[in-house]
Amino acid sequence: MLSKSSRAARIGLLTSTAVFGIAAVMLTTGIPAKIHSAYADAVRVQAAAVPGFADVVEAVTPAVVSVRVKSDVKPVSSQGFGGPGLEGLPEDSPMRRFFDQFGNQNPFGFGERGEGGQPQPERRGRLNPMSQGSGFFISDDGFVVTNNHVVDNGTEFTVIMHDGTELDAQLIGKDARTDLAVLKVEDDRQFTYVEFDREDTTRIGDWVVAVGNPFGLGGTVTAGIISARGRDIGAGPYDDFLQVDAAVNRGNSGGPTFNLEGEVIGVNTAIFSPSGGNVGIAFAIPASLAKEVVADLMDDGTIERGWLGVQIQPVTEDIAESLGLAEAKGALITEPQEDSPAKDAGLRSGDIVTAVNDKLIEDPKDLARTIAKVKPGETTELTIWRDGKSRSVTVEIGKLRDIEKAAADIKPSKAPDGEKLEEFGLTVVPADAEDGVLITEIEPDSVAAERGMQKGDIIVAVNNIDVKTADDISTAVNKATESGRKAVLFQLSNQDSSRFVALPVAVG
Repeated sequence: MLSKSSRAARIGLLTSTAVFGIAAVMLTTGIPAKIHSAYADAVRVQAAAVPGFADVVEAVTPAVVSVRVKSDVKPVSSQGFGGPGLEGLPEDSPMRRFFDQFGNQNPFGFGERGEGGQPQPERRGRLNPMSQGSGFFISDDGFVVTNNHVVDNGTEFTVIMHDGTELDAQLIGKDARTDLAVLKVEDDRQFTYVEFDREDTTRIGDWVVAVGNPFGLGGTVTAGIISARGRDIGAGPYDDFLQVDAAVNRGNSGGPTFNLEGEVIGVNTAIFSPSGGNVGIAFAIPASLAKEVVADLMDDGTIERGWLGVQIQPVTEDIAESLGLAEAKGALITEPQEDSPAKDAGLRSGDIVTAVNDKLIEDPKDLARTIAKVKPGETTELTIWRDGKSRSVTVEIGKLRDIEKAAADIKPSKAPDGEKLEEFGLTVVPADAEDGVLITEIEPDSVAAERGMQKGDIIVAVNNIDVKTADDISTAVNKATESGRKAVLFQLSNQDSSRFVALPVAVG
């Protein structure tokens, strides 16, 4: 039996325990408890291991320069990439669609503008000292990389270093097809220079740093990530741009984009900007392409590219089905050019190039880039798909040259009723001036209209069978359906171009 003192101690312990228990319940249930003489510490957060850019910027900035150009023509920036204006773009060009959408707001390019963001007026007959862009040293003896559209039509070139030193430069060479150019500064000093990325391991989501001369402010640094690869923006035949979201603006043209190792992964070339300012979509020529072109320009100031001499178009699912090809890959030859390596090798309309020297070809852009890398005069083996079979063709690659073709203006007069192909919604008559069948009418809601066939097109062949009458077309279509084809391939001619359109035969 407990004594009074023991019972009192037991009661005190239970009471204390109960109080602490109640306090615990209060804290866990959110009921406020009275706190005596307690002070909270200031919030402290341990910094995460986020990479900074200061070390990269400090190392590469001395190699980045401003490029000032004097010329006796209007500023190159008012023409976007330095090429022809809107009227010079093909109808299906992505750039033309952007211009059509945003009007005369120059959505692509880094051009100089006057006050209020308005394009500067044309200045012909006198030097324009305001055209400028960016560049970077690629060697310690003064070679500078920039954009072709920065220096195009220039007569005098000045390189402004990060410390404000101005040095005269000479134009060594330029390449409009890739929008790259090389300048040379003659000076006794050894220049700090940067190198192109050797491994081409850049991935979507990688951090990048862009350094350049936006708005003529001098060296400016912005950072972002790689948003996409392989962008085709209609700038040229070898489009393969990196898309970055770093803030680049007019004047960044020709400046470098770096990875965190200080290697150049791209040459800033264009922005998409409905308003003329940065909206987070910029395009850079990838190092894998730039370093090859720059090396050639440094060597002798010129670029030699291989030339096959064909008009080509993509292989769609319907086209692949119509020709019995397993995958919608490769480049479809719409027409070999006269006196071209392709013509000499026996390539013809309807052939699909699926590989070059055993390298698989994905699409027309891939074929253009692959052939361009072949040295003129070299013998190359093409794998083509023809008449439902794969075969090899040996071609001696030529040297790329500019070819001007006279366009025949086909304006058919009012045609008679002709014969109607109900299954496709076409009315046709034999073509007067050449072989083939002229489309005189096309139903607006027909499958042919949906696939882009137009009044005035001449149907030259169906599934690689030449046609001269509507009966010839019907015969070729029947032959295709008997072979189990779900689509037939129409070869069309209009003016100086040829193209293919696949129409499903299930419509009829």
